[in-house]
Amino acid sequence: MGAEHPLTAKERDSRGLGNASEGLGARLRAARERSGMTLRGLARKVDVSPSLVSQIENGHVMPSVGTLYAIANELGLLVDDLFRDAERAPKSGDAGEPARPAPGPVQRGDTRKAIRLAAGVCWERLTAAPDDEVEFLHVVYDVGGESCAEDSLIRHGGKEYAYIISGHLGVKIGFEDYELGPGDSISFDAQTPHRLWTIGDEAAVAIWVVLNRHSDSRAETRFSSS
Repeated sequence: MGAEHPLTAKERDSRGLGNASEGLGARLRAARERSGMTLRGLARKVDVSPSLVSQIENGHVMPSVGTLYAIANELGLLVDDLFRDAERAPKSGDAGEPARPAPGPVQRGDTRKAIRLAAGVCWERLTAAPDDEVEFLHVVYDVGGESCAEDSLIRHGGKEYAYIISGHLGVKIGFEDYELGPGDSISFDAQTPHRLWTIGDEAAVAIWVVLNRHSDSRAETRFSSS
């Protein structure tokens, strides 16, 4: 699914990343425990080692895009759920603290919630509040970044739409490969096995939308392209 990597101090301290990257593993662990699934059971379902799941839950490594999608699907989570718990406001009456006001419609660029994943991928949420119907993201694939290993493909529910701002991004959908550059856009059924990766020596930056990802109740599936 793409190599997971240990978090570096630089990544922990980067703008915005502490908001959602830190604590991601704990949120995944809490979701797993609520579901009643064991660590080994989850590892078996997403086809990774129990050790890797443990390291992710304990915050020692960040998952790749493919691994995170697989875990999220098994636990019934959307991408927005991964941001949601990081900012959950106390309810009125909790420990004497009043509930925080609901956010307005504007999401400022310097306060976006961000998650940096393994293999050089960063997601920043572009909505001011969680949205159950759409995942609206600013996505960066660093040089060498990829959604999953070259010999793997992933799929999940919903439909994906993307617009490339800068750099070049490779997209494999089924048996077809595409190269996207600045100004190009793409849309496809996310249930079709696919893979994303950076092309060249410049990071690929894009605006990404996943519509109605929870429409598919099947678990995320990985395919070997070999």
